[in-house]
Amino acid sequence: MNYYEIKFTWEADIEDEIVRDVLSAGLAEIGFESFVDSEDGLTAYIAGKHYDEKKLWEVLGGFPLPDIHILYDSTLIEGQDWNEEWEKNYFKPIAIDNKCMIRTSFHEPAEGYEYEIIIDPKMAFGTGNHETTWLMINEILKTDLTGKRVLDMGCGTAVLAILALKKGAATAIGIDIDEWACKNATENARLNNVRNLQVVLGGAGAIAPLATEARFDIIYANINRNILLQDLHAYAAALQPGASLYMSGFYTHDIPVLRTEAERLGLQLVGKAERNDWALLEMRKATT
Repeated sequence: MNYYEIKFTWEADIEDEIVRDVLSAGLAEIGFESFVDSEDGLTAYIAGKHYDEKKLWEVLGGFPLPDIHILYDSTLIEGQDWNEEWEKNYFKPIAIDNKCMIRTSFHEPAEGYEYEIIIDPKMAFGTGNHETTWLMINEILKTDLTGKRVLDMGCGTAVLAILALKKGAATAIGIDIDEWACKNATENARLNNVRNLQVVLGGAGAIAPLATEARFDIIYANINRNILLQDLHAYAAALQPGASLYMSGFYTHDIPVLRTEAERLGLQLVGKAERNDWALLEMRKATT
């Protein structure tokens, strides 16, 4: 698969980190998958088939921060060459609370971690570099998943599903709309010697058939605010009574609208976490 590498630069009186966060959120809404901070801006990546320059112009034209003019330069990168470039030069081992190490197959094994996950990302989102993936992994590490039936919605590399299985989940299903991500998730499951991971190509419409015989004990949905709002009804319907939905992929200021919609669907807020203005919510389905 071919990818576009888009390098963004700007001049602003506010902190660059704030600009990066707002820009990343807007780009994620139109299909950008991965982001790398640079000294003078932000570099972002999107699959060639999803790149729409008109939508990019709309994001930049409607940028919510005042007095900022953003410039960009785009480069088409061939798929096979880019995979190697990304893995070797951008993806670095990630340690989470000294409990979990995420690395690629070409990094040296690490000692002293309870869980080690090997991910060869192939440009799929969800390697652990992003705050929302970190938040999700941190919650998984704190949760007893023994015997649970888990759904990883928008699975990307399947890092969440793989960790859930390593923590004792009975089965895990990963769903993603991107065929490339689904293939990568399957490859990563083999790299980690985990069984009982089913990877499904599709969107929220794929959930109901998978929950016909047995609903889910836990659903992880690390996507973005608009998709979460659109698909919350499908997540709620697929949960067992008393089961939890963990949502991330949005900013702290998005919490009220997501909480309101989740509560309308019979879910109650039981936990939340934040990291650099990104947020996670745990919503639980009533037992009756």
